[in-house]
Amino acid sequence: MYQQERIKPYNQGAEKSQQVEQMFDNIAPTYDKLNHRLSWDIDKGWRRKAIRQLEPYNPQMLLDIATGTGDFAILAAEMLKPQHLVGADISEGMMEIGRQKVLEKGLQDIITFEKEDSLSLSYADDTFDAVTAAFGIRNFADLDKGLCEMCRVLKPGGHLSIVELTSPVSTPMKQLFHVYAHTVLPVYGRFISKDTSAYRYLTKTIEAFPQGEQMTDILKKAGFSEAAFQRLTFGICTMYFATK
Repeated sequence: MYQQERIKPYNQGAEKSQQVEQMFDNIAPTYDKLNHRLSWDIDKGWRRKAIRQLEPYNPQMLLDIATGTGDFAILAAEMLKPQHLVGADISEGMMEIGRQKVLEKGLQDIITFEKEDSLSLSYADDTFDAVTAAFGIRNFADLDKGLCEMCRVLKPGGHLSIVELTSPVSTPMKQLFHVYAHTVLPVYGRFISKDTSAYRYLTKTIEAFPQGEQMTDILKKAGFSEAAFQRLTFGICTMYFATK
């Protein structure tokens, strides 16, 4: 078990997946506002970089895991022009906001949202040309199982593109990020979302989540090959790319 799998948003009673679903339902109305403000909108550039990794392969069937309110799915649809993109998430509250965005963008014929357990996806083997995930896999109750499922539903030769928040490893950014994550982020999160526990949880999972070489080893263990990573913005975010 990886360290972040032991961390739960609220109490120690309920299963982690249930608590994560409750947490994201709770913060859904303010999630986008907080996400962009807390990253000074840099998160939009991170998403673009992750999608550009897939452009040479022209994927037509995409799955966006932990799609949330659909920002990554919408951007992927606009940049990659696939035939179909499925946004999968455990939180109906988050996806309902995503559905409204998709309607406003006129992308409802391309993007659909489906409630899915990332550890037990309902899709058949070898279904998708590409699988993506932005800022969501660190919430998996079982990272190995979730990644194995992502690999299973990918077609042979298909690609995985992940972007995830991480802790910087070099000074002074490491120290600065620690101060920011433990002061500004939870205080601002409480002020906007009224859910202090959620943003304390998110900070803890960022610090506990495997990153860099450790994460590429985990991807290979899950069935991927040619796994690689690139740290972005002084290591605040890390981008991963792997092939089935």
